[in-house]
Amino acid sequence: MTRRKRLRAGLIWLLSLLFTVALIVAAGLRAVNFFKLPAATPIVGCSALLQEKSYSLDPDQAENAALISAIGTRRDLPSRAATIAIAVAMQESKLRNINYGDMDSLGLFQQRPSQDWGTAEQIMDPVYAINAFFDALIQVPGYQQMTVTAAGQAVQRSAFPEAYSEHESMARAFASALTGYSSASLNCTLNPAQKAGSGAAVIKRLQTGFGPVAATVQGSNVRVGAVEATGWQFAQWAVANASSLGITQVSFAGQSWQRGNNDGVSNRGWLSSESASSKEVLIVLQGNS
Repeated sequence: MTRRKRLRAGLIWLLSLLFTVALIVAAGLRAVNFFKLPAATPIVGCSALLQEKSYSLDPDQAENAALISAIGTRRDLPSRAATIAIAVAMQESKLRNINYGDMDSLGLFQQRPSQDWGTAEQIMDPVYAINAFFDALIQVPGYQQMTVTAAGQAVQRSAFPEAYSEHESMARAFASALTGYSSASLNCTLNPAQKAGSGAAVIKRLQTGFGPVAATVQGSNVRVGAVEATGWQFAQWAVANASSLGITQVSFAGQSWQRGNNDGVSNRGWLSSESASSKEVLIVLQGNS
């Protein structure tokens, strides 16, 4: 074989080898992509910690728990009142403002127009229904020292009052967070916000529950002046309402919650933040895309 033929054969062999290697690499990449696990989908929901145990609600349920707690605070009621109300509403309606029930029962607490709780339209207004429940609760002597079952039954006159106690621990966990007694204990795992948030909507909902609140809007930021337990009450109220209000971040007292800070299927919760003020709650909204 001449030298030229040997060089040509060697070149053909080298090109064949490179082509084979390329095919193997391409096949490997395709196999990796084929068998690659899809990105984890967040498990949407809210949780509250109490004595190192976690209790869960759906985001819409957490919003109603937040409204109950806010109205209780506005009325200067103890956290125990919010615990009782949340437990009762969970049993009666799954903490949802439903427009149906046994006989003429309606709303969060399944109150009945025929039993003088108000008109159907009034009962379907959560603010009215919550206040009506609290109006009846504070008339019960010693309700703060009573079991959830006894206090709830004194107000509701339920056919199954013992069921209220099944929700007491969950209600205590959320009431403790939403009244500010437990700091950085309420967390929500949510999908990305689909539309821009409104600072005016945040303030309106805040004031619906709490009454007048010292809050200002600066672009996509809402700042609420508050310290200590009151600050944590507003901060965790904001997390509980983040799903429907387009809230992406809440910061207070050296801690920050971020909507997109997920670790697989769940949010990482409150993390240290040197920029988080102890004198105001910062609520950041989804901006216009």
